[in-house]
Amino acid sequence: MEVPRKKLQRTPILSIFLLLSLITRATANKVPAIIVFGDSSVDAGNNNYIPTVARSNFQPYGRDFLGGKPTGRFSNGRIATDFISEAFGIKPYIPAYLDPKYKISDFASGVSFASAATGYDNATSNVLSVIPLWRQLEYYEEYQKKLKAYVGESKAKESIGKSLHMTSLGTNDFLENYYAFSGRASEYTPSEYQNFLAGIAENFIKKLYSLGARKISLGGIPPMGCLPLERTTNFVDGNDCVSNYNNIALEFNNKLSMLTNKLNKDLPGIRLGFRWRQWHVVLLECLRWDMHAAGQVASVAWMLLNLCFGTLFIQQREQTASLQTTS
Repeated sequence: MEVPRKKLQRTPILSIFLLLSLITRATANKVPAIIVFGDSSVDAGNNNYIPTVARSNFQPYGRDFLGGKPTGRFSNGRIATDFISEAFGIKPYIPAYLDPKYKISDFASGVSFASAATGYDNATSNVLSVIPLWRQLEYYEEYQKKLKAYVGESKAKESIGKSLHMTSLGTNDFLENYYAFSGRASEYTPSEYQNFLAGIAENFIKKLYSLGARKISLGGIPPMGCLPLERTTNFVDGNDCVSNYNNIALEFNNKLSMLTNKLNKDLPGIRLGFRWRQWHVVLLECLRWDMHAAGQVASVAWMLLNLCFGTLFIQQREQTASLQTTS
């Protein structure tokens, strides 16, 4: 079934966040690069180069991107960080660090280490075998070494200090880990798990700071109870948003906001900003894409966006695909 093009938005709902970016550009010092860590909301294609099913390197993803081909972005076109990079006057899109088409000359003005389906918690990245946050940090350290070799140590240090470091993750920790499997739920209450994740976020920010980063944007999580998967499976409430998940998001975002205030006081020279991640929207209509994928070959059908359908759904589709190919 053809996915109706008129239903696909060419620009995501980013007006408020882009306005903030434009204001920042007008009032702050020049930002030489955007450096990105996170999950599918900011993955520019890194998952294409690791053995995982959490990919978007097939149509209709990328149909509105330059050239009309899928890039590994979980979008019909560009993603939020691409728009932000353009708003700062840097470049129209940020490349994925693992993409062999790009070199340090490309990464010097922006790079994404993000990996779809990852989270703060290592257990979250293990679910679909994606890049954990600690590994993204290792790639960042490797990147810094390449940058020093490319522009010299002094210029590299200056660039790192002025670059905007952006993070966008946390949703998968709850929906693909805590509420999907019994492991973490048996160890922590929801509030304790939030504290556990906030502790990882704090250590991550401190590590970035120790590596020279001074401008850091810490992303919160969206009202995840209103994601398509949660509404579709919420039969009891008539496919309404799951209020409990939205409350969890509010609680966790409050903790990240308090963490931001604390670190701005504790770390001299840091400019740490917290943003509520309301701009993370699924640009493809998930249910329509499910109908589309169902008519394709099995190898495509199970490579679905985890934020749309969830890990359990992907596993069910794998079983269905297996039955289809053996019948």
